[in-house]
Amino acid sequence: MKVRPKKHLGQHFLRDLDASKRIADLLSGHGKYDTVLEIGPGMGVLTQFILPKSEYTTYVIEIDRESVAYLKVNFPALEGRIIEGDFLRMNLKEWIESVTQKDANAIDGESPKFAIIGNYPYNISSQILFKALEYKDFVPEIVGMFQKEVAMRIASPPGKKDYGILSVLLQAYYDIEYSFSVPPEAFEPPPKVTSGVIRLKRNAVTHLECDEKKFTQVVKAGFNQRRKTLRNALKPLGIQFDHPLLDKRAEQLGVAEFVLLTNLVTAHSQTTADKSPQLEADNLSFEEDLF
Repeated sequence: MKVRPKKHLGQHFLRDLDASKRIADLLSGHGKYDTVLEIGPGMGVLTQFILPKSEYTTYVIEIDRESVAYLKVNFPALEGRIIEGDFLRMNLKEWIESVTQKDANAIDGESPKFAIIGNYPYNISSQILFKALEYKDFVPEIVGMFQKEVAMRIASPPGKKDYGILSVLLQAYYDIEYSFSVPPEAFEPPPKVTSGVIRLKRNAVTHLECDEKKFTQVVKAGFNQRRKTLRNALKPLGIQFDHPLLDKRAEQLGVAEFVLLTNLVTAHSQTTADKSPQLEADNLSFEEDLF
């Protein structure tokens, strides 16, 4: 039995066993989790290297019925732990609470934690990360394969061309490292681009010292016109003040500087002038201007 990769699901099945093992071995237990959720296991080429790690209980979520049928036949060890559905529609708090029998609102380190891993479909990889970010207090580690350009953008430090919206919003809560690249021929069918594997580890930041919704707006607005100085890029937010940060471009600011800028924008915003621009900022795309 073999599963046919489906174009509409963005499936490119990894067939390189060495790369699969290297990805699985990036799971470090950071954050003291003992549950792992693999997204889009397909025919289980990555799953086979996660399951032997007895320190973790492995679950998989797969939207493709053909893949689900394959996994049930070929991975009996996953009995009761194969979720047929869409990760982007999951309530992760309810799920981890149910599988660990722990209260998701527990304190003193007793709240449930889990890691996310996978060879993510390129067409929804950013959405997967932002979904995980919503549940950051439950997800101390994320490991996975992305389009190399996206992986490098996520891990990029300030000052680089790759640095952008994904970089800032994820680096605010995770320490990120680019691990290795994987060529197209490692997949079936081969994608048109090289892939990159990264690992994200939850940092010690519990909350940003600013309005976090406004922080997202400021970051998105800055990078959507990244060739301009922030003074011009943030005009949709109705800025009416002067500060040296506004003479810089978005790619020159680290997370701490964006927090400072957000507080400045918040402090100087006029309620009557802020309502309409805020709606505009909320609708800005995550696909920032890269050049």
